Amino acid sequence: MAEQEFEIGGINHLALVCSDMRRTVDFYSGVLGMPLIKTVELPDGTGQHFFFDCGGGNALAFFWFPGAPAKVPGVTHPGAMPGFGDIASAVASMNHVALQIPLDKFHEYRKKLKAKGVQVGVVLYHDDSPSTIATELHPGVYVGSLYFFDPDGILLEFAAWTRALTPEDVRHEPADPHVVVQA
Repeated sequence: MAEQEFEIGGINHLALVCSDMRRTVDFYSGVLGMPLIKTVELPDGTGQHFFFDCGGGNALAFFWFPGAPAKVPGVTHPGAMPGFGDIASAVASMNHVALQIPLDKFHEYRKKLKAKGVQVGVVLYHDDSPSTIATELHPGVYVGSLYFFDPDGILLEFAAWTRALTPEDVRHEPADPHVVVQA
């Protein structure tokens, strides 16, 4: 086996931008139960940077910048949850954050989120069918998903792998952006 050029061990943290740090802390710690593990006041009143533990040695972080530009659905983030509208967002935007959960917890966690007033979608199973989505778990499903929004409209996903991925799961060539595909 060839030696890796870079020893990447996972995601240390993903940094997003929020409009209200107090509301963000209330949602991520209060609703989702993610402990706040580090807070930073940026120099000269330029904002804050807070980190939440999302398990497995990983963190989800948020910046708050006074006077940050407003969000623009379809540009800064998807305008809808999968299955409920257009999920496209702009190049270099952050489309969604998927948080690992146990496979058998989807329906329980959906009920808990709804009870806390969170807008949630239905439990979806991603497969290799033409639609890429199934409503029932079957052997061709590779990941389960439950999508919901945070208070700033950031699309979040509870996700669980349903099987080990194999080399056969990598079977598509990257699209050429210069070639127009006819639908």
